[in-house]
Amino acid sequence: MSECSPVRVVDHPVVQHHLARLRDVSTPPSEFRLLVHRIATLLAGAATEDLQLRDTRITTPLTETAAKELSQRIGLVPILRAGLGLVDPFLDLLPSAEVWHLGLFRDEETAEPVEYYRKLPKTDPVDVGLVVDPMLATGGSAMLALGVLRQWGVPRTKLVALIAAPEGIEAVQSQFPETQIVVAAVDECLNEQSFIVPGLGDAGDRQFNTLR
Repeated sequence: MSECSPVRVVDHPVVQHHLARLRDVSTPPSEFRLLVHRIATLLAGAATEDLQLRDTRITTPLTETAAKELSQRIGLVPILRAGLGLVDPFLDLLPSAEVWHLGLFRDEETAEPVEYYRKLPKTDPVDVGLVVDPMLATGGSAMLALGVLRQWGVPRTKLVALIAAPEGIEAVQSQFPETQIVVAAVDECLNEQSFIVPGLGDAGDRQFNTLR
């Protein structure tokens, strides 16, 4: 297993290409969802590159040979609703992963997360928990989700987001220093309303065509 940096910015040219279109205010919801899927696929590869393997034997059309297979239980925890767009790319790579949902919304007056739904067990934790959400802004939702996984007893956690603000990264690292953060970009800052700048707007509304 390789040592991983606490913050991994996946600055792959294809990621940056799709991210430019994702940020564009003129991008329609149908294309926005497709771009989220494409970027998340590349982030998924980076976030899973140090998963543990075990030895096995397989038979090819020609002979028997040594091989490797994943040895850990993986749990995906999308933060509803925007995090749903990142689930399928991960399941494409990890079809046996468990998916546990956590519903949060942001109180627009306080910018704090409010939990309204939780579907996670209390026993038998997974080996690796991947929290997925398009945006890491203040870090409130991410820290709530990571706290739930810590309470569940998950020994290893990662946070995967499309874009992050430095403030959110700092907040998560202060409370969960053991959690690796994997993102496509770290933006400039949060504005007075705690939105990421330059950002990409509300990822949930843009994915699901609920802009008003």
